Amino acid sequence: MPDTTAHGLASAATTDLRRIGAHPDHWYPLAWSRDIKRGKTAAVRFAGQAIVLVRTESGVLFALEDRCAHRQVPLHAGVVCGEEIKCCYHGWTYDGTGRCLSVPYIGAERMPNGVRAFPVKEVEGLVFVFPGTVALAETRPLPNLGRLSDSKYKTRRFGRTVACHYSFMHENLIDMNHQFLHRRLMGSIRPRCLGYHSDGGTYEVRYTFARTQGRQSFGEAAIFGAQAGGSLDDEDVMTIRTVYPHQTLEIRRAADDEPLMSLFIAYVPQDAEQRTIRTFGTISVLKPKIPGIIHLAWPFLVWFTEGTFREDRWIVEREQEAWDRQGYDANQEIFPATRDLRRFLAAHGQPA
Repeated sequence: MPDTTAHGLASAATTDLRRIGAHPDHWYPLAWSRDIKRGKTAAVRFAGQAIVLVRTESGVLFALEDRCAHRQVPLHAGVVCGEEIKCCYHGWTYDGTGRCLSVPYIGAERMPNGVRAFPVKEVEGLVFVFPGTVALAETRPLPNLGRLSDSKYKTRRFGRTVACHYSFMHENLIDMNHQFLHRRLMGSIRPRCLGYHSDGGTYEVRYTFARTQGRQSFGEAAIFGAQAGGSLDDEDVMTIRTVYPHQTLEIRRAADDEPLMSLFIAYVPQDAEQRTIRTFGTISVLKPKIPGIIHLAWPFLVWFTEGTFREDRWIVEREQEAWDRQGYDANQEIFPATRDLRRFLAAHGQPA
């Protein structure tokens, strides 16, 4: 049992955010469009639920439970035939609604039950699935994907598997006090929190930054170098939003300016215990006025973002390991914005 007296730990009755699941009644990206070719399938997961994505021969996309109703073998191993999928075992055939259309060795009058179908939408190269209550799908908006369609921006898509609860990633992004972790990549930068607030399904934190020592990195220069000022500094405002269950980040030089950078990221739990997530992210950078310079700078931006994400992944996985060893949340969080974010996530999540 947790020691509820030593080190000022909260009582055992306090809600442990790491036991709160991602709520299924929202749209989650489960795949990149480019990974599902016509006539092919893709096996994906949400919180332990196995799902098969099927791209029919005409290009229509649908999502079903990844199991055949007959012997429970995975449908992703089946064969796409026209607009349907056949199980690889006995050839049971399903349509996009999950209805079993045919079984080769029985008559139509004895057709068995089918499998569950999930609402699916394809937007800006991402495949979103609604794993919760189907009737709510049309009442829940898709997330704002920022500047993906804007020709004034160049966009990078990225994603990794991370061995931690999704809440660690939410906290990591909104808490810019952890820039010390990235000192080798960014030098010494002092963040200043301008404020934070929650409004319904959105939690927002804003920062400015000042460089205290060290040089601007090549990656930072790829974002700011061709802009006025040339560096992330106290003229720029970074706004980080958790629009449940996703996060966005924008950097603007002035309130009415277009963002210099716009980021979208989602954390999709993979296992039933929600101790592993798959990230889906996009980062869009405003192109400088000098033609072609963004393409020259792009390798440095990739290097910079990969480096920061690698350090963030390493640290949140260590946080998860500590939780696993202790069996409860022993964090002594003192930053008010992070504490409020935790309450926000707990209120919007799904308790175990």
